Amino acid sequence: MHIIRRVYLTQGIKGFYKGITASYFGISETVVHFVIYEAIKAKLMSVRAHQPMDGDKKTRDFVEFMMAGAVSKTCASCIAYPHEVARTRLREEGTKYRTFFQTLATVAQEEGTRGLYRGLSTQLIRQIPNTAIMMATYEAVVYVLTSYYQNRDNTFYDADDAD
Repeated sequence: MHIIRRVYLTQGIKGFYKGITASYFGISETVVHFVIYEAIKAKLMSVRAHQPMDGDKKTRDFVEFMMAGAVSKTCASCIAYPHEVARTRLREEGTKYRTFFQTLATVAQEEGTRGLYRGLSTQLIRQIPNTAIMMATYEAVVYVLTSYYQNRDNTFYDADDAD
C-alpha cells in the first residue's frame, strides 16, 4: 500500500501505466514467434509427407515441436527485445525516459545498439526452455484431444451405421 500511495501522490493515475505502450509493442514478439513457429512446423510436415507414417505421434515429433518453439522464440526475442528495455526503463522512478520511442532513441544514442539488447541473454535463458516445453505441451494436448474426439466421432458414426 505504501508504494501504491507513493506512486499516486508523485505521478497520479498515469504513474500506474508507465511502460504500457512498450508492453503493447511486446505483442509483436508473440506474433513473430507464432509466424516463425508455424512456418517451421509446416516445413517439418512437408518433409514428413514423403515418409510413411501410421498417424500416431512419436517422441521425435514432440522433440521437433520443442526445437521449433525454441528456434522461433529465439528469433522473435532477438527481433523484438528492445521493447523490453524500453518498458523497464520507463518504469524506473524519476528517470529521463518519458515515452516509448523517446526511450528507445535515448538508449540507442547514449549506449548504442548494445544498450537496446542489454539483458537479452538472461531473457533467452529464461524464455527458450519455457517456450520449448509450452509448444510441445500445446501440440500434445491438441493431438490427444483431436484423437479422442475423432475416435469418439467414429464410434458414434459406427453405432449409427448399425441401425
